[in-house]
Amino acid sequence: MKRGMPIGRVLGMCALVAASVGGPLATPAAAQFLIVPMDGTQANHLKAYGLTYSVLTRAEKAEWLLNYRGGSFLLPDNSEVRRAAALRGVTVEPMAAGELASLRGMIAQSNMEAVPLEKAPKIAIYTPPNATPWDDAVTMALDYAEIEYETIWDDDVVSGRLADYEWLHLHHEDFTGQYSKFYITYAGAPWLQDEVQRNQELAARLGYRTVPDLKKDVARGIRKYVEDGGFLFAMCSATETLELALAAESVDIAAAFADGSPADPQATARMDWNRSMAFENAEVQIAPSVNAFSNIDGHQVNTPWRIELGAFTLFDFSAKFDPVPSMLTQSHVNVLPDFYGLTTSFARERLKPGSVVLAEEADRAKYVHGNFGEGTWTFYGGHDPEDPEHQIGDAPTDLSLHPNSPGYRLILNNVLFPAAKKKELKT
Repeated sequence: MKRGMPIGRVLGMCALVAASVGGPLATPAAAQFLIVPMDGTQANHLKAYGLTYSVLTRAEKAEWLLNYRGGSFLLPDNSEVRRAAALRGVTVEPMAAGELASLRGMIAQSNMEAVPLEKAPKIAIYTPPNATPWDDAVTMALDYAEIEYETIWDDDVVSGRLADYEWLHLHHEDFTGQYSKFYITYAGAPWLQDEVQRNQELAARLGYRTVPDLKKDVARGIRKYVEDGGFLFAMCSATETLELALAAESVDIAAAFADGSPADPQATARMDWNRSMAFENAEVQIAPSVNAFSNIDGHQVNTPWRIELGAFTLFDFSAKFDPVPSMLTQSHVNVLPDFYGLTTSFARERLKPGSVVLAEEADRAKYVHGNFGEGTWTFYGGHDPEDPEHQIGDAPTDLSLHPNSPGYRLILNNVLFPAAKKKELKT
């Protein structure tokens, strides 16, 4: 396991082509550019990502200026970009070609990097087809930033549709087939009964013996998607349960179904962690009355031994040697208030070697990243960065009240990450 340091180097990471003077955005000397500042001067950080994404959808070039004013963006100056910025309330600043040349010189001599952004990634959100009584922070962030996405579900994954997308998000799904043990608190709730029935009907229609069998196959499909070059971003319970489902190839991982039936008592001993991507050697929580999945989660939020929230800190990375973790941690704030989820954080001792810790709270990792095959996975613990103890049935977060949220910025960093032009390191 690796932790970011200002001069550290993550071996095996993709490097990104620096935009030199006269680089990808070079045009005649009279041309103008727009800087989208991402420091404290920005009126709406979240919509700035949507503005940049919209430029990419029109096949125009953009650049991400890592560690420059909070991770600013460089966009072409034209009437369409200016109009879109004004409509979104995004702060932009004009920059002449001569000023840009000076800026590139400064970037070349400092812990900064200019990363070309080339193509808007096609986005899929893994979510059930019906409304659920909680909210997905990523979906809300994309809606607020005005970034287009499509939704998929188990049948889409099983049929191979993941290949149609560059970026995939998972949130509060339970890939172990236990329905997040919600029966402990919400037994008899109509929404839980509907969820159980819907999953059982789909499993039967697709030819699976049980819901856990279906979810295991879906998890394998997601792992294959990453291995083949996909970008996976997961939050909340999806982070932990995806890994448990992958490791439980020959185990009845379901600690309890809606009726509270007992689990496989040998589940922990029979887990195969060679099949997982991020975690290893975890102990499965088989007690039907304990609302936790395993000891991967560092906070154990719904147990008597839960750890209270504090704050988490983003690590600094070398923009030139560690451009990938640098992109994922761009923010105008380095210390953020923590927030709960069914999986809130990650025990460091459960992380596989080679995993990169992007942020930590005390001795627990909050935000982690790694390579798997040709693709990458990034896990962000917790449910909603602006609602530390979001409960089922609570009103969705109104992001118009949090346009500069650093916690939501980390989500949107991941959306633009696949757009970056990549080149293998020479070292």
